[in-house]
Amino acid sequence: MMAATSFAGVLTRFFTQRLMQQRHASPHTVGSYRDTFRLLLRFAMARTGKAPSKLAWQDIDAPLISACLDDMEDSRGITARSRNLRLTAIRSLFKYAAFELPEHAQQIQRVLAIPSKRCIQLQIGYLSREEVDALLAAPDQATWAGRRDHAWILLAVQSGLRLSELTG
Repeated sequence: MMAATSFAGVLTRFFTQRLMQQRHASPHTVGSYRDTFRLLLRFAMARTGKAPSKLAWQDIDAPLISACLDDMEDSRGITARSRNLRLTAIRSLFKYAAFELPEHAQQIQRVLAIPSKRCIQLQIGYLSREEVDALLAAPDQATWAGRRDHAWILLAVQSGLRLSELTG
C-alpha cells in the first residue's frame, strides 16, 4: 500500500510553481483559484472531519468535488457559469497533479471527467435603424466636438467595435 500524499503540499506547489512561476497568472486568476480551493477545503473538512493540512490526496476525489460544486450551487446560489469557473480551477490543479502524482492517474482522470454545466448564452442585442439614426443625430455637427462625436458613433455603428477597441 502506498503512503498518503499530502493534498496541501501539492496545492502549495501548484500555486507557487505552476501558477506563479510557470504561468505568470494574473492576481485575479490567483485570487479566483484561491477562493475556489478555500471553499473546497472547507467543504472537505466538513465532510471528512480532517483539517485541511491533514487531508491526503486520496480524500479529494470526484464524488467529493461534485458534491462540493452542487453544494455551492445550492447553498451559495452560484450560477452554472460560476460553477464551471470553479471546476476549471480544480481541473487545472488536477492536470498539474497528473505530472506530479502519476500513481493517482485513475483518481485524477475521474476528476477531469466531471462535466461542465451548460450555460444559457444570451443573444447580443442590436440597435434598430431608428435608434442608430437618433444616436447619429444627437451630436451638434456645427461644432468641432459634435463632428468628432458623430464620427466616433458612426465608426462604432458601422464597424461593431467595442469602446475599448475604439479608444485603443
